[in-house]
Parts: sequence; structure tokens; C-alpha cells
Amino acid sequence: MTTSLPPSGALAPLEQSRYLATELPGPRSRELAARTCAVVPTGVNAMMPSYAVRAEGGIIEDVDGNRLIDLGAGIAVTSVGASAPRVVEAVQRQAAQFTHTCFMVTPYEGYVEVAEQLGRLAPISGETRTALFNSGAEAVENAVKVARAYTGRQAVAAFDHAYHGRTTMTMSLTAKAMPYKHGFGPFAPEVYRTCGSYPLRDGLDGVTAAKKAISTLEKQIGADRLAAVIMEPVQGEGGFIVPAEGFLPSIVQWCQDNGVLFIADEVQTGFARTGAWFASELEGIEPDIMTTAKGIAGGMPLSAVTGRAEVMDAVHPGGLGGTYGGNPVACAASLAAIETIEQDGLIEAAQTIEAVIREHFAQNADERIGEVRGRGAMMALELVDPATGEPDAALTAAVAKAVHAAGVVLLTCGTDGNVIRFLPPLTISEQLLREGLAEVTTALSAN
Repeated sequence: MTTSLPPSGALAPLEQSRYLATELPGPRSRELAARTCAVVPTGVNAMMPSYAVRAEGGIIEDVDGNRLIDLGAGIAVTSVGASAPRVVEAVQRQAAQFTHTCFMVTPYEGYVEVAEQLGRLAPISGETRTALFNSGAEAVENAVKVARAYTGRQAVAAFDHAYHGRTTMTMSLTAKAMPYKHGFGPFAPEVYRTCGSYPLRDGLDGVTAAKKAISTLEKQIGADRLAAVIMEPVQGEGGFIVPAEGFLPSIVQWCQDNGVLFIADEVQTGFARTGAWFASELEGIEPDIMTTAKGIAGGMPLSAVTGRAEVMDAVHPGGLGGTYGGNPVACAASLAAIETIEQDGLIEAAQTIEAVIREHFAQNADERIGEVRGRGAMMALELVDPATGEPDAALTAAVAKAVHAAGVVLLTCGTDGNVIRFLPPLTISEQLLREGLAEVTTALSAN
């Protein structure tokens, strides 16, 4: 039986406190998990099988009445909150008018407005164009198509520790085999990889790391064959890796000098997540093409490819699109999410979240924390063996398990599975954030 709730207008505010009515997962969640196993393939796996029924601010309430502290935001999606009032109102209003016509059949103003807003906000000078899609992977696929059309070249280069999605092209760009690529080949041709910048591991300054990466690009591919180089300004699934200062500007300059397009994958880093509209701003770079998704629409499925007008217009009419791309309800949600970020000071909120996280782990130091890193509300702990500096995936898994049992939604990542990541909604209270961080410290002490 589907859990029912009264209309959203009749809902009382969700109490912003952690509360465990049952063990986790509770009996109703276990019942739903059994039903899930009967109809959903094992390849779709839930990290924390507590089935949500409501979410607001920094709290997720499950079907058993447990209230969990949310340090994941649906993997950086619900940055403005999972039920942000402006987003809810915009979705309801648009759904009452029409839910779909297909922009390629009978277009509508909402799509145009989102493109205008991205043109205003994107760190790309001059005239821009934006095409809307459904997911981050779809945005990356189309960014590659645009780059190939504009340059007339085929090769695309990505970096070690990259994550760009789960489709054939984006799996090919993604570095980590398990669980993203294992058993799913063959992969897309003309995709190459070079070393990135991982200061904790390589010990290189940004300029030196860039020279090493560029040498690989020149020797193993050749600039004259490269359509594009793509990179996340802060690498996400690979471990929330912030490149050393000077790395990305050096890569972008090399691209400009050689007629290679630079694609900034801002799917996870965008829309105030890193304490700026886009992380490219913090790196001092200007991409030719930028991909966005996740936090773009307050939880509704939407993504975008924004780029220099001459680049984006290189594709022939009808070459870009998709049935659901730029769905009108998702566009309405995006406009409301952008308004919420601006009106509610969520860029500054992300900066405060970073300060709180850094302060907490400075005051609760542990020799097994190899590094506290990240930007804004995209922060991480890399856990290592203090004697060797080697990644400690077992400790990471044990900490996450203990924190989950305590009623805190916490995600892990990293090529070696040894990184704890913090992606709270930007609307979380400082009290809830500190309470969640305290559970991480407690779990570290216990393990």
C-alpha cells in the first residue's frame, strides 16, 4: 500500500531534529525493501534502506517515523532543500497549466527563461547558448557531440579519478571500474585519459602536475586530434579532489593555445554547492562549454549544456534535443531554485558550511584523517592508514555504517573507497550540521 499524505498545503513543518522511533531500517522500511527485491534489479542498490516519506531543511523522515539528519542532499541535488517553498509552488502552478508538450514540437517560455538565467550566471564571457536535457550524463554526452561538431575532431580526453556518468560515452570518460564500468564494455572509441592533480597523493604543485598531464595529451593523442578536454573543477565520485592551484588554468590555457575545447563538468559542483555559483569561478577559469544538473532544479530532473554561442551553434538544426529535455515542470522548478539561491543567501550558506566542517575536524583531529578538503558544502575526509598513508576503505565503510545506524545520511566516495563526503542541503541548520559531524567523530573514535 502506498504511503499517503495530505496535500502539501496542509502539511505542518517537518521538525528539524533527529529522532529514532525504531532501529534502522525500521519494520515498514524492511517490508518495502522486500517488495523492492521482488521487482527492482539488484543493480539498483540503496545505500541506506530507510524509505523516505518527507524531507525538509536538513531532515529526512522515513516511513517508520524516524527523522534522519541529511548530509547527502540526494547526492548534491536538493541544495535548496527537498521541499523548498518556491520550488513546490512553481511545480504545482506549472503542473496545473501543462506538464509536457515537448520543446521541439510546441515550445514554451520556461525553457527560454532557464537558458537566459544560465547565460547570465555561467562563467563564460560573451554570448552564450544553452540546451536543456534530463540528467548529468545526458548533458555530458551532448557536450561531447557539440565539441566534435565545432572542431571537426573526434578525440576526447578525461582525467584520472573522473566521474561523468553511466551511459556508454560517460562510462568511457569515467575512471573507476567498479561499480560504474565493470562488465559493461565495450566502451566508446576515441576517449583517452591523462593524469590529473591530486595534491595529497602526487605532491605536485599545480603547474608541474599540468605539465605532466599535457605531456601525455601531446604524446599519446596529439592536440590536432583532440576535440575537447573535460574535467570536474572539483572531482566528485573520485574523492572530492581539489586540484592544486594553477592546474586548471594551465590546462585551459593549453586548450586555448591548441584549438581544443575545455568542458567544465559542473554537474555536482554547480549552483552554489562550492560557495560560488560555479566552481570554475573559484579556479579562475572560463570554460568553452559547461555541463550542469543536480542542484539546477531543486530535485526535479533537468540538466543543461551552456557554451559559447559560436560553439553551440555549430550543430545543425535538429542535432540536439530529446523528448523530455527541458520539461516545463522542471524548468519552473529551476527558475524557483535559482531565485531561492539568490534571495536566501545560499552561496554564503555554503561558505559557512565549509567553515563549520573545517573547524569541527580541526578541533577533533585524528591521525587517520589524511586530509580535510573541498569547497563550500562539498567537503570530504580522506581516511588513511597513518603508518603508511595508504587508503583505508575498511575504516571508511565502518564509519559510514555506524553513522547510518545513528540516524545520519552520509555518503562515501573515492577511487579507493576511502573518502567520506559531506553534501548537506544548503538550508541545513548549523545545529543539525554539527550534530551530524559529531556522529562522524564518534564513529571514528569507536573504530
